[in-house]
Amino acid sequence: MNTTVLISGGGIAGPVLAHWLSRRGFEPTVVERASAPRPGGQAVDVRGVALDVMERTGLLDRARGLRTRMRGMSVLDPQGNEVHRSTESTFSSGRLDSDDIEVLREDLVRMAYEHTRADVEYLFGDSLTGLDEDETGVRADFAHGPSRRFDLVVGADGLHSTVRRLAFGPEEGFSHHLGSYLSVFGTENFLALEDWQMWLQGDGVGFGIMPVRDSTELRVAFGFESGSLAPGLRTADALRRTVVEKLATVGWEGARLAEAARTAPDFYCDAMAQIRMDRWSRGRVTLLGDAGYCPSPLSGQGTSLALVGAYVLADCLERHGGDHGTAFARYEERMRPFVDLNQALATENPGGPASEESVARAKNAIALDA
Repeated sequence: MNTTVLISGGGIAGPVLAHWLSRRGFEPTVVERASAPRPGGQAVDVRGVALDVMERTGLLDRARGLRTRMRGMSVLDPQGNEVHRSTESTFSSGRLDSDDIEVLREDLVRMAYEHTRADVEYLFGDSLTGLDEDETGVRADFAHGPSRRFDLVVGADGLHSTVRRLAFGPEEGFSHHLGSYLSVFGTENFLALEDWQMWLQGDGVGFGIMPVRDSTELRVAFGFESGSLAPGLRTADALRRTVVEKLATVGWEGARLAEAARTAPDFYCDAMAQIRMDRWSRGRVTLLGDAGYCPSPLSGQGTSLALVGAYVLADCLERHGGDHGTAFARYEERMRPFVDLNQALATENPGGPASEESVARAKNAIALDA
């Protein structure tokens, strides 16, 4: 019987891992809390060695066809006066002449799902409530479906990973707040932007506005400085109210952006935080992507870490067939230097992007064929 692997999380890391496990003779099952692949989210970068993973997975050509194609950006002061412009790079994607690509997260999620759904079992609309491991496997308990046994479990379920909590303990022991929150939401293109980004930095707040979908929509990324908020202020409704209130105080287009945040169906807001752990595996359970080593959106490398981690984990499991302990140890050994360099990008230049040299070094700091 083939090794069965439960993967919690149907975003990017989970389906890509499922693809490579299926190709290597494993039997992956992906459980996802949402009822379908999640829409919304910011544009994400795929850089360096992660492009090789995309190509090997069979997704790169399609991703290139869906990449954002910006002409440049303007940087504004709080009153809306342009203080800088560039036709060479943008804050979101770096140099425009780079081979790296920027893709809407929802497009990448949909691609990964469609590429794998014929060969992978998906359980949408469900989530894990318990893990009980013994010497032969792991019993997984679900919120809605019946309990099932698997040989291995992988948590690819993001910053607030359920698998991490069940296997390693409360999030507070691993999450490191980086002093700000980020909100992302969509709205109509009321600025008539055409492949041109607008960025504004005010007192403790800032935002970037990007046209998407052939410039028919805007995707807004709004950040504000704050220590870790109290639990009652971290609910979805409370965070939306906070974002609306803060946007309303911004001089340039603040009122319209505040109204867009108030009504956006795809509104998202969360802390800028990193997950730092001494180990990513325990017994038959391991963590992948943001669940184990979230670098935060400030690094621009979360998606690339997820893609590379998925490939390396599948490779290690195949090379050490049946010996999950050795495979997990090798996965961590290969990935940790890569993770450390990419997490460092988020803190290298507080309030701004990391240097081009640091990004170039970090994005290629691993060999896929070790």
